[in-house]
Amino acid sequence: MAGVANQRPVAASLITYLVLAFFVILALFPFFYMVSLSLQSDADLFSGVPVIIPSELQFSNYITIWDKAPFARFIVNSFVIAGGITILHLLFDPLIGYVFAKLEFPGRRFMFVALLSTLMLPFFIRMIPLYILTAELGWLNTYQGLIMPFAMSAYGIFMMRQFIRPVPSELLDAARVDGASEWRIYRAIVLPQLGPPMATLGLLTFVFQFNEFLWPLVVVSSVEMRPITTGLTLFNSEFFTQWNLTATGGVILFVPSLLLFVFMQRYFVQSVMMSGMK
Repeated sequence: MAGVANQRPVAASLITYLVLAFFVILALFPFFYMVSLSLQSDADLFSGVPVIIPSELQFSNYITIWDKAPFARFIVNSFVIAGGITILHLLFDPLIGYVFAKLEFPGRRFMFVALLSTLMLPFFIRMIPLYILTAELGWLNTYQGLIMPFAMSAYGIFMMRQFIRPVPSELLDAARVDGASEWRIYRAIVLPQLGPPMATLGLLTFVFQFNEFLWPLVVVSSVEMRPITTGLTLFNSEFFTQWNLTATGGVILFVPSLLLFVFMQRYFVQSVMMSGMK
């Protein structure tokens, strides 16, 4: 009886791991199939049946894609756009979060609620006035038109405010008594404590903006200003789609986000732990 009782936890653990492994495989399969597509020849691609493992690995697709389109320019554009937006978020979001977390002024609560309410508005609603404003400023098909409408985010401000609130107000008051300005208090006391949260905000912002598709599709009209996401549409036509080259571009698009997450994972975990301890 004792042996049977000991076997039950083992069987339950085995079933649990099998179920988890199934869902992991299910989640990773689209990425695996994208990699498979990127290595397929035209013969495999149009054989009429889905090919999981290519008959011949076509690594030349990763060279061909640079000749078929200005892919290097697409990569530069993606890094400029995503990097510029990320830098602006890291400049403005913690600063505004500090204002809402530690400064008292009339209408603070109303303004913060109004800011959070923008999170409930779908981007499709905000896209039309944003486009009209961008066009009136003459920013269509420019880097500033791609970057400035997203210079800060309500989510980033809310996130920074939540991490700044636990900072002791007594410490800030003591600095004010000693004659420190609000800017010096923010820079010397508050900002050094926001390392992991800011790293997380930067990671999430960069990955999201690096994969953004809709706004560049609306604002950009020339091929030279396209990021990777919209640049891949060059491989699609009305009657023919080069799925292997499109998948190759998708793999290249995925690599920077993966590397960034690998290098920033420690800060991401630290920020999660800090949020759990509050």
